[in-house]
Order: sequence, then C-alpha cells, then structure tokens
Amino acid sequence: MKKILIPIIAALCTLPSVVSAQKFAYVDTDYILGKMPEYNSAQKKIEDLSSQWQTEIDEMYASVDRMYKDYIAEEPLLTPVQKKTREQAIVDKENAAKKLQQDRFGVDGDLFKKRQELIKPIQDKVFEAVKSVAKDNALDFIFDKASGVVMLYSNPRYDRSDEVLEELGVALKDED
Repeated sequence: MKKILIPIIAALCTLPSVVSAQKFAYVDTDYILGKMPEYNSAQKKIEDLSSQWQTEIDEMYASVDRMYKDYIAEEPLLTPVQKKTREQAIVDKENAAKKLQQDRFGVDGDLFKKRQELIKPIQDKVFEAVKSVAKDNALDFIFDKASGVVMLYSNPRYDRSDEVLEELGVALKDED
C-alpha cells in the first residue's frame, strides 16, 4: 500500500507548482493594428478600391436598368428578332455585372486578394512582435482579446499590447 501511496502523494505535491509555473498574458490586436499607421493606410487603400469597384458595378446595373426600360418602351415597335436580340443583350449585360461583382467581392475575389496582399504582412509583423514579447517575458500563453476568445474579465496588468507596439516601433500617444 505504501508503494502506491507515496508516488501518488509526490505527484499531487508537484502538480500545483507545475500549474502555477505557467505564465500568460493577453493582447488586443484591434488596438495594436489601430495604432499602426501602415495598417490604417492599407485599410484606407482597401476601402477606396472597394468603393471604386462598387461604383463600377452600380454603373453596370444602372446601364442594365436603362436598357430594360428602353426595351419596355420600344417593345411594341420591335420585330420578334429585334426583341430576342435586345433581351439577350440585357441578359448578357446583367450576367457581366454579376460576374464582375463576383470577381471583385467574391470569396476568392480581387478584394480578398488585395486584403491578403496589404494586410497579411502587417499581421505577420504583429505576430512576430507578439512572439518576441512572449519570449522576453517568459510567457507560455498570449491570448488575443479581439478574437473569438471569450474573456469575461481581464486584469490590465496582463495586457501586453503596448509592449507589442513598442516591439513594432509604433509610438504611443496618450488618448486621454
């Protein structure tokens, strides 16, 4: 009995020291990215491009609408062949607008690619800074307050966001 009891007691005595040895902190990537001029610049470029593309698509749909209204107004005067030709032109133009919309804003569209091109390098830079802060502070875990991790309460003393910004070389200004 003693042979079994002694290893169990020894294991239970060392367990609290192992658990308490883990160090953790959190960062707020929304806050960090919001303080980075290159991120704000990239976001502005993406918003401008998105707006420009949306205007282009809206103009195409407006053109389809005009074509359809003209067709309805002239339909009584058109021959069956002309009707068919005009209907096909309207359908083709509408399909082109839908395709352009999908190409620009779809899952693998131009907007997604541009976002990857402009934002991903900045996110990678933040990730490297987070890793550096974790290493410098001997942290085992760093959570992201901005992501889907639910934090019902967080003590600000564990927030390492400003240290990540320092690692990135971003100047901190008082917002108060």
